[in-house]
Amino acid sequence: MITLSKIRRFRRGQSQQRGFTLIEVLIATVVLTVGLVGVLSVFSVAIATTQTSQQNLIAKQLANDAMESIFTARNSNQAQWDQLQNVGAATTPDGIFVKGFQPINNPGPDGIYGTADDATDTPEVLTLPGPDGIMNTPDDQTISLAGYQRQIEIDPVAGTDTLRTITITIQYTPQPQFSFKKSYVLQGYISQYR
Repeated sequence: MITLSKIRRFRRGQSQQRGFTLIEVLIATVVLTVGLVGVLSVFSVAIATTQTSQQNLIAKQLANDAMESIFTARNSNQAQWDQLQNVGAATTPDGIFVKGFQPINNPGPDGIYGTADDATDTPEVLTLPGPDGIMNTPDDQTISLAGYQRQIEIDPVAGTDTLRTITITIQYTPQPQFSFKKSYVLQGYISQYR
């Protein structure tokens, strides 16, 4: 049987139960929106980083190729020790490496990157395997290196005539829509002795 006290207890229980207010719902929506915007910004940074990682790898390889070319020129006697300097080094014979940033061209007839005869050769391209993953097939992709520049600086080390520093800088624009340039710098030493 339903008594008056049971009805009062039932009504008290109902009055204590409340739902969300409109302000609580709005605050929860704002917090959720801020969190989602943060997650989306992380995704955009990750995508941009992934897209530029290939360019970073290309810049690193171009610098390594130039460094190996200099050491090979010394080891194979393609160039004399006095020639392993920048042009205008005031030595006889003069240095063979061009100063300043130069386009990435194939090495000229001397086979050494960064020398004056590179300007007469064609721009270097990078060939990647296509979707089949096999080189020298019709689906291979070529990437132009026209957006890259290389600078080779060779300086004497103070107090010795038999040791020089080599600084190779590769400069490139990470994405066409960006106006800033990125640089990759590789430094090393070369000795007159093999």
